[in-house]
Amino acid sequence: MRILGRLGLSARTHLLLEKHLTGETMDYRRIMALFFPVLIDQTFIVGLNLLNTAMISSSGVDAISAVSMVDTLNILFIQIFIAMATGGTVVVAQYKGSGNPSMVSTAAAGTIAAVSLLSLAIGLFVALLHGPLLGLLFGSATPEVLGSASTYLIGSGLSYMGLGIVQAVNAAMRGVGRTRVSMALSLIMNGLYVLLNLLLVIGLDMGVPGMTIAVNVARYAAAICALVVVLRMDTELRLRLRELVRVPWSMFKKMMAVGIPFAAEQVFFNGGKMMTQVFIVGMGTYAIAANAISGSLAMLYQVPSMALSLTLVTVVGQCVGARHFDDARKFIRGFLWLSALFFTVMALVLLPLFYPMVRLFNPPDAIIGDVFWIVLINALAQIPLWGISFVLPAGLRAAGDARYTSVIAMLSMWLFRIGLGYVLGVVLGIGIIGVWIAMNGEWGVRGLLFWRRYRSGKWQARSLV
Repeated sequence: MRILGRLGLSARTHLLLEKHLTGETMDYRRIMALFFPVLIDQTFIVGLNLLNTAMISSSGVDAISAVSMVDTLNILFIQIFIAMATGGTVVVAQYKGSGNPSMVSTAAAGTIAAVSLLSLAIGLFVALLHGPLLGLLFGSATPEVLGSASTYLIGSGLSYMGLGIVQAVNAAMRGVGRTRVSMALSLIMNGLYVLLNLLLVIGLDMGVPGMTIAVNVARYAAAICALVVVLRMDTELRLRLRELVRVPWSMFKKMMAVGIPFAAEQVFFNGGKMMTQVFIVGMGTYAIAANAISGSLAMLYQVPSMALSLTLVTVVGQCVGARHFDDARKFIRGFLWLSALFFTVMALVLLPLFYPMVRLFNPPDAIIGDVFWIVLINALAQIPLWGISFVLPAGLRAAGDARYTSVIAMLSMWLFRIGLGYVLGVVLGIGIIGVWIAMNGEWGVRGLLFWRRYRSGKWQARSLV
């Protein structure tokens, strides 16, 4: 009873957690210890990004439209090296579950080296080819928007390696279950980003150039902190500098088994979102701004479930490494129910606050109605659909079943979301609301396919170690 009192749980809640989130691999207390730092991390990331979007909106509709366009590209390229980092998390977690500390350290070092080099290569590619990329995708935007977008894209590309180092260290730490370290690094990076934006964007009125400087300083400062953690402060992995500049081929192949399908998924998935952005650009600057504001608000609802998705990779990875597949199945089901519960609570809390929150972005009155309907439809659709579309594949991927999840995600995006989005948004003239309805429908299609895969049990034969 004293334990229950310290956790603040009733006896009934304790029994429910024991039933659904306790197994041979770990109990619900361990899962909660993994989850809450990730939840805090995601809350600050999304909340601070919301503030950053609100701050840049003070520079006008052109500025927020430029940042929105470039962030579509940023997400596409950043997700490539984050996908490789996810592969590292899976390998580290499975070795951790199998009880092999030397291979845990080797996998962690390989993750940091591979992701850092990949992020550097992608960043240089983006910075050097910023003009053709923007012209090809967003050539119909106004010259003012394209000018600001060029500045922001160059700066973003140069910052990729700093972000890559942070993401790689976070991935390794999540794999061994040290989510507090990844939380601290993310708070440093995102907190510094907001403070610099307050100084440069609001205080000095530097607009998009100020935001570009802020993102580089914040990401490289956090990267330095991340390297200090793994080289000087960490007592479990015991990494040395020379281990972070080479990638063992045997370890790299294991990472690629998860990372390459996931990276391909992210390229096609975010490429599809970028194609959607292309015909949103054709709807005009107001439509671009409405999409950006709606996306920022929608992410607030997703914070707890995004944290569940990240936590599930560690949990299922360690279960599979220990060959406790019954635990993996139980925890996946439990996390899906938690996701639906969290979305319900977030909708009840945030929908009444819509108008105060949307005013943070200084939107034109003409788009507030569209933003409201987008947020309402999305909030309701996320309750049954988001978990099976995003949390469930995270569990399958953590078991090593990356190819199936990636193929389904790619096909559903290109065959359903883009086609239906174009029909609803452009052909039928529903506009930006139609694009978001198509996105919600696509979640349901691929979520049902992921659920069938989970029920089949075929994912249990994909272990990497």
